[in-house]
Amino acid sequence: MDIKLRRGTSADAEICGRICYDAFKTISEAHGFAPDFPAPEVAIDVLTRMLANPKFYSVVAEIDGRIVGSNFLDERNTIAGVGPITVDPTVQNRAIGRHLMDAVHERAAERNFAGVRLIQAGFHTRSLSLYAKLGYEVREHLACMQGKPLGISIEGHVVRPAAEADLEACTRLCREVHGHDRSGELQDAIARGSATVVEHDGRITGYGTIIGFFGHAVGETNEDVKALIGAAKEFAGPGLLLPTRNGELFRWCLSKGLRVTQPMTLMSRGLYNEASGAFLPSILY
Repeated sequence: MDIKLRRGTSADAEICGRICYDAFKTISEAHGFAPDFPAPEVAIDVLTRMLANPKFYSVVAEIDGRIVGSNFLDERNTIAGVGPITVDPTVQNRAIGRHLMDAVHERAAERNFAGVRLIQAGFHTRSLSLYAKLGYEVREHLACMQGKPLGISIEGHVVRPAAEADLEACTRLCREVHGHDRSGELQDAIARGSATVVEHDGRITGYGTIIGFFGHAVGETNEDVKALIGAAKEFAGPGLLLPTRNGELFRWCLSKGLRVTQPMTLMSRGLYNEASGAFLPSILY
């Protein structure tokens, strides 16, 4: 068996998207969970956008000229995000996933990223074991949460759409909470119109790129993140990701009717700073 790795192109989006859908569907349903993507078209759309974005490094695996998997590295920030990594369910157990992970690690080293992070499905013990063998540490246990939009506000905390003029304040806030900024993601979210900020006592104390699977949020306090969650028109994708160690915020979400749909794990390799405020990670980390 000859496994060949190459850079991904936009022409790979459909086949890679279908493999992505099939792979997540197979493993999720085997453990009694709903798939991350409700239909192949959704996975195809996500990978189409990632393959077209020059700030994402992509790698495709082939066997005898047939695409059998892919992986991505989000290079928009100081800390790189890994995934989604998927392998065709018909060719499992051939070390394809290991090759795809090695490829993004080599890329991260070439680009001198201080660290890389990923989020894995908590019920998938094989991927947990693989990432641990590759040097990843478990940093946070997460709950993916979904439910009806809350439509509530938090006293003294005003949520509004984010603008380019907010970028400096949001970047400073992210550095205070995480020790590094995620300005690349935030700029993209502002351009899309999905980013929001929280103002408290006349200054920005929280922001979110989107409240959902592919977005992250940070706040000085839980009240800031509650305000972002309360104002969200939807919890995009499978839902928002919440560190269960933050018991106060977790219980608040449960009390508002949000339900846990699946457990997940935030893992990292290289530089990692414990958060000094409240946060919601994205699926890319």
